[in-house]
Amino acid sequence: MTTHTRHAEQLSTTTLLRFATAGSVDDGKSTLVGRLLHDSKSVLTDQLEAVEHASRNRGQEAPDLALLTDGLRAEREQGITIDVAYRYFATPRRRFILADTPGHVQYTRNMVTGASTAELAVVLVDARNGVVEQTRRHAAVAALLRVPHVVLAVNKMDLVDYAEPVFAAIAEEFTAYAASLGVPEITAIPISALAGDNVVEPSAHMDWYGGPTVLEHLETVPVSHDLTACHARFPVQYVIRPQTAEHPDYRGYAGQIAAGAFRVGEAVTVLPSGRTSTIAGIDALGESVDIAWAPQSVTIRLADDIDISRGDLIAPAADAPAVTQDVEATVCHVADQPLSVGQRVLLKHTTRTVKAIVKDIPSRLTLDDLSQHPAPGQLVANDIGRVVVRTAEPLALDAYADSRRTGSFLLIDPADGTTLTAGMAGASFAAAAEPGAAAADDAEWDF
Repeated sequence: MTTHTRHAEQLSTTTLLRFATAGSVDDGKSTLVGRLLHDSKSVLTDQLEAVEHASRNRGQEAPDLALLTDGLRAEREQGITIDVAYRYFATPRRRFILADTPGHVQYTRNMVTGASTAELAVVLVDARNGVVEQTRRHAAVAALLRVPHVVLAVNKMDLVDYAEPVFAAIAEEFTAYAASLGVPEITAIPISALAGDNVVEPSAHMDWYGGPTVLEHLETVPVSHDLTACHARFPVQYVIRPQTAEHPDYRGYAGQIAAGAFRVGEAVTVLPSGRTSTIAGIDALGESVDIAWAPQSVTIRLADDIDISRGDLIAPAADAPAVTQDVEATVCHVADQPLSVGQRVLLKHTTRTVKAIVKDIPSRLTLDDLSQHPAPGQLVANDIGRVVVRTAEPLALDAYADSRRTGSFLLIDPADGTTLTAGMAGASFAAAAEPGAAAADDAEWDF
């Protein structure tokens, strides 16, 4: 058995699930996460003692498990989640990275951050309130970000006497809405995070429910982030040229494989130049290998001496993306300052950063009813809309629907480096891409 075969088997047996939680304010997200950590024995004794002490100081008899995740003082004082909190835990069956995202409307951008790399989103609903506007907003964000699996956790079932008709009505309404957005898989689970019903252990109060608990589902849901099955993409991060007596002619291109696999002898194209060559060698952890796959960090050597620098993309010659200077995308605006038509920005895509101009903002999405508000002129914090951006140099950009890694980008303020906008290239879930506006050259930015 070769080293590569053993490594491949290790990867296949150790699975990692990245998931995000979302829900309206006071729906119990932090309590659910705390219950998951507590009941799966993922909490250290001193952490639990600190939570019990803090709970007693607030006059609570039982430990407030929400305090396990709400780490900011302002979060604890207000009883809300403000920032994205990442938690790492594991069970014998799987490892988890959890992004606990805020519920407030003004923190929609934080949910975009947390869910952008998630394979599953848990959307919480208060059984007493049902599907509310914020629930629809979170379903829409999950659909926009192409999150493959969505769990609807109908919480606080203990406050509606564990009534099956209440759960069934909420599950039916949410499933119909999420399916209309193109969410591929929706699983509804009735829970009480406070009492622990159906979170880790099956509930004794809901014998009418025969499905999995939340943890069971998290442990068994198929993990679909097999980057080796995607279009192979290698953004160059660094050019290695030691020029020593031992390696006088060595020239390697270092970086992390974003998707797919590369083999020695394979014909490749370097973008945006379009020059072609063959992979002469691949170095991983100081050893020469015949094949490497995402997300390994490697150094690739080519047979030909080509001018390659940081930001270039190496792809199979038979499956190279088209290069373009006109980017049409769905974006979520994350900065407090607005994004306006005509604004000069930097566009960061993988390891490449280029100058760009916002040529058009064709529409802003109204998440309540998924209608498009035409020509808003600008996007403000937490807005989701369509933009057309003209870049100073060509970019090798995939459609986000094809690759979340190489179909995403950031717009950055060139003055101070602030991240303005998170972008997803290509069509949104709601409509096909609008026709791009004709872009004129701008002398000052050398277009």
